[in-house]
Amino acid sequence: MHLLKNGNRPFHLGSFPLETLPRDDALGAKEIARPAAPPASDRPNSPLLGKTTRAYRDLFGQFAVGDVAPEVAPDTDDVKRCAVDILGAAYFLDASHAGICLIPESAWRTGATPRPHSHAIVIMVEHSRVPDDEPLSAEWTRSAVVDTAEMRATEIAVNIAGHIRLMGYNARADVPGDRMLDEDRLAVLAGIAIRNGDDSITSPYFDDFTIAVITTEYQLECDRPLAARSVNAKGVRYWWGINDAQSGRERNRRARRPSHASRYPMETVKRIDRPTTLILDDEVPRVPKRAAFFERALQGDLGDKAQRERARFATKHPLSRSMVALIRAMVPHQLATPETSPDLEKYSDPAQNTKALKALSYFLGADLTGICEIPRYAWYSHKDDGTEIEMYHKYAVVMLIDQGFDTMEGASGDDWISGAQSMRGYQRGAEIAGVMSDFLGQLGFPARAQTNADSDVLQIPLVLLAGLGELSRIGELVLNPFVGPRFKSVILTTDMPLEVDKPIDFGLQTFCNGCLKCARECPCDAIPFGDKVMFNGYEIWKPDAERCARYRVTNPHGSACGRCMKTCPINKVVDADGPLFTRLASWLGVNAMFLKPIMVPIATWLDDALGNGRRNPNKKWWLDHEVVGDRVVRPKGVNKREIDPSRKVDPAKQRMAYYHANMMPPPDAPGPVPVDRKAAMAAGALMETPDEAKARVAAGKPAPSHYTPTPAVGAGPAKNMAANPYATDFKDTKSAEAD
Repeated sequence: MHLLKNGNRPFHLGSFPLETLPRDDALGAKEIARPAAPPASDRPNSPLLGKTTRAYRDLFGQFAVGDVAPEVAPDTDDVKRCAVDILGAAYFLDASHAGICLIPESAWRTGATPRPHSHAIVIMVEHSRVPDDEPLSAEWTRSAVVDTAEMRATEIAVNIAGHIRLMGYNARADVPGDRMLDEDRLAVLAGIAIRNGDDSITSPYFDDFTIAVITTEYQLECDRPLAARSVNAKGVRYWWGINDAQSGRERNRRARRPSHASRYPMETVKRIDRPTTLILDDEVPRVPKRAAFFERALQGDLGDKAQRERARFATKHPLSRSMVALIRAMVPHQLATPETSPDLEKYSDPAQNTKALKALSYFLGADLTGICEIPRYAWYSHKDDGTEIEMYHKYAVVMLIDQGFDTMEGASGDDWISGAQSMRGYQRGAEIAGVMSDFLGQLGFPARAQTNADSDVLQIPLVLLAGLGELSRIGELVLNPFVGPRFKSVILTTDMPLEVDKPIDFGLQTFCNGCLKCARECPCDAIPFGDKVMFNGYEIWKPDAERCARYRVTNPHGSACGRCMKTCPINKVVDADGPLFTRLASWLGVNAMFLKPIMVPIATWLDDALGNGRRNPNKKWWLDHEVVGDRVVRPKGVNKREIDPSRKVDPAKQRMAYYHANMMPPPDAPGPVPVDRKAAMAAGALMETPDEAKARVAAGKPAPSHYTPTPAVGAGPAKNMAANPYATDFKDTKSAEAD
């Protein structure tokens, strides 16, 4: 058991210790000699949830094949290193097992026309646990287990196939509903399954699974078949986590958790009636989507370079560009339009409905879920084309998707994998919320998935109100007590009767007040070192949103930025396999908040002393590539930052820009509205402290005039989304050497 730090297990080995099992090449020869399998037939359609997951599976399956980049990517001639990249991508996307093998002629099913592909990447996805402790969710999910696994396996396979094609090598995803290959045979050859006596196959570590395959001409190092005795893999060493793999103890701990609860003990965190930061509900303005700085960059408000780069920053790495294709494809399916009335007698209990929906979210792959009512100010006032948004739906089901601790351990936070980390969270969230939206529509309840690609609600206030975290020094970001800031959120809005969660208090305000690590390590100095202020009705450590957005979209040595997430001391893993010190610190942080004034200085010093926030080379699995136009090139540089505990900043000398509501562009602005940074820095003089705001409200004085958003100009919808990577196909012509 580790005392202080997590182990150094290479990420591309996966969470199960397959590398420790004996191998037998003779079994590979027997597999090759088996007669060819007959043509595959699709499974019969399932009702309700299975119908929806089948539809998403087939939606993803449209990306099984595609155009191949005209040039081969650099640094793809080392078969061992390239295999690490591909296997790492599979585990990054949550494959349970992944392996690589050559494709024998006998692996093609009878009647199939073999492709000129030499290698197969075999993906195995373990089936989700049916929530038998919750009768309603068990009813929903029991017949959809296989369909759900097929959806996930297809998602992973088409992402990797697209990634490989962008690197200049042909690849096809061989997926459920469109199989040309004998997936069982290839799973044995790739060393992730064992043949049973009845000709079925099994994993050494779990029973039920679904397989997808990627075939390719890409040359990769192959794995060897498992020996028959590998079936006895779950011994004492597995129980204790051999080679720092996930232990049997941790798997059992998760299996014992109630199905409506996440893997993390959120039930131990203190619940309160109001968030730990002041929100003046009546004063918070509804803001247009046009005011968000990513949107302002897209519309040209930040200049030509930011506009050009905003159109491509999410797709600067081949894996993230592959994922964006799926994100875009899901947008038209976010809204559910019920064709029947709900069974109000069956679904009359809000508490039961809530447990069932939470269990469903975890069944589909969410990491943390909370529920709240949607306040007025959490709705955008206008869409990005200037159209007014009428508020609809009462409840928000807020789900968090972990961006992956191990991958973040290997990264700087603002290098070439950072964009893919975001897109993975956004893609998985859109998939889960989209499936849930369609499913609720089948039950007769109106619902809509609110995703990064198309949302009518602001995510951050709903994450806060749903009791999934507290506002942090990072500013416009909520921290969870068990995963810190390392997540992306997605929201399902609905009118199904639900029971709401309360906000939480785990002492983060005290912690962030004494910890300046995110501000110290921010590469663009966008996080404040000073105290909280009131901004548009919120008590907040207000970041310089313009500076942050500019860096993220124009980062020349990476694809985005999550440096604050990477270096935050609360970016950790709290489970049975985690370091003992981390688990102890987490328990004290949640259960002994009275000790925080003493613990915070020690904890922040120790976090630096242990090197937390540094890059761990054993966790780096990806190749550093940049997509330019339709080609993958070697980038001109890679951010390789390490932490700098000696850096000091005087808060009084930190020049921050504050774009209040009255400095926002009109919601229907027909063209660019250049930012006035000088005026925004001067606007700092208008900021109230929380105590001043409380005194003003107590005295009956009105909200400051700068809380009033810029009104529409009456231009009407005038949206030009030609540069938006989520809206349409696009080309970028940026040179890799451009500044």
